[in-house]
Amino acid sequence: MKSFLLVIASLLSLVVYAQSTKMYDIVLAGGRVIDPETKLDAIRNVGIIDNRIAQISTETLKGKEVIDVKGLVVAPGFIDPHVHGLSNVEQEYQLYDGVTTALELESGVPYLDTWYKSRQSKAMINYGASVSWGFTRFLTFDEFKNDRVILKNGIENGSDKTDNAYIISQVVGKSLSEEQSKTMLSNIKSELDAGGIGIGVPIGYFPGAKTEEVYRVYQLAAQQQTTIISHVREPNLTAIQQAISDAVLTGAPLHIVHLNSMALGQINLGIEMVQAAQKKGFEITTEVYPYTAASTRLQSNIFSDGWKERLSIDYHDLQWVDTGERLTKETFEKYRKTWGVVIIHMMKPEWLKSGVAAEGVMIGSDGMLYAQLAHPRTAGTFARVLGKYVREDKVLDLPTAISKMTFMTAKMLEKSAPMMRFKGRIQVGADADITVFNPETVTDKATFEEGLKFSEGIEYVIVNGTVVLKKGKTVADIFPGQAVYGKYKK
Repeated sequence: MKSFLLVIASLLSLVVYAQSTKMYDIVLAGGRVIDPETKLDAIRNVGIIDNRIAQISTETLKGKEVIDVKGLVVAPGFIDPHVHGLSNVEQEYQLYDGVTTALELESGVPYLDTWYKSRQSKAMINYGASVSWGFTRFLTFDEFKNDRVILKNGIENGSDKTDNAYIISQVVGKSLSEEQSKTMLSNIKSELDAGGIGIGVPIGYFPGAKTEEVYRVYQLAAQQQTTIISHVREPNLTAIQQAISDAVLTGAPLHIVHLNSMALGQINLGIEMVQAAQKKGFEITTEVYPYTAASTRLQSNIFSDGWKERLSIDYHDLQWVDTGERLTKETFEKYRKTWGVVIIHMMKPEWLKSGVAAEGVMIGSDGMLYAQLAHPRTAGTFARVLGKYVREDKVLDLPTAISKMTFMTAKMLEKSAPMMRFKGRIQVGADADITVFNPETVTDKATFEEGLKFSEGIEYVIVNGTVVLKKGKTVADIFPGQAVYGKYKK
């Protein structure tokens, strides 16, 4: 026994010696390390080599760059599954909000292969997108062949999604024939092969889509075992039940976006439905954003006849993003003829508290395309959860909040994008996507009145082993963001 203990002691001393002599590229020294999967919550030193976490230890680590993070929290980089702004302009705001991976999963992106190539070596943070179901529908209409060229050229040249959305909007009210539906399903498979992370099905914007068409998409997702990401048909529980029903009947994994603006005052029952499905073993998840207003284009189907009754709001609850003004009947009719965005003030704070605190509910920003007066969720979602809902309102604790913004999202996406198993964790072997923040000062600064501002209190952001935010400031001309692909990428 004595000799055995001596052997163990010798091995431990070798480990300590190896740690003390090994040189890491970056060392984060003395921070409160929180890993949502293993439940580690302790003071540790983190060593990074290349793009991976190589060591987590109580022992002193040597590094080419040693960053003192005493008093700060070292967390997995935040993962946003729901963004619409995909350029570096929006990504810089996301960076200050602690985001290391931003994914457009609700609507998806047309011509995925072209889009992924257009972002290569140009992104500040990691990027990815789902298959755009709307785009795959659009391709089935021969009368829009010329528009396809315009759309592809725009994506190839790195334009934002304004023109993309406008082109696809031409078919939102159209139904597909049986032959078109078959072509659409084939198009989805092709886009999955191009790297799509699941299938974005924002059916709420496509009133022409018949029940059978949508059901067939769910069937395909079940066959491919890839996730449906859905903005449900209407902001009510019946539409939520329909999405859950399609998922249960087909076996498709389902993620319902922004449950807060879909269930509204019935959010607790909406959460109960999702949780009941989960307890029965179905892969059904959801997310919320922490603001009392939604945002979308004024020309969308959301504002078709009866919108005031459906949403329980009036003209003055709409805020025109271009000017910040609240609308009237006259300005509503005037602006609806143009291609612009509104903020929709339609939720109550208590609804959001329920959503943010609910077990199993993730955080997603639904961040918009850049505009100075764009919805503040574009810049402040994750810092707001940490500052308001954790520190001030105490509706959830810090480790739980971090899990909702990192590990839970990564875990949900692993079936559709296996590379996500290396994200959302602070563990040896995980991707070195790390966010370091001050829990006493982190806060969102963007507002509905003054528009977008960088969040504060996020001190360091590391993306694939490269420091992109340092002491709360952007490191210039650094683009370490990598593509996140779906599992069928060829």
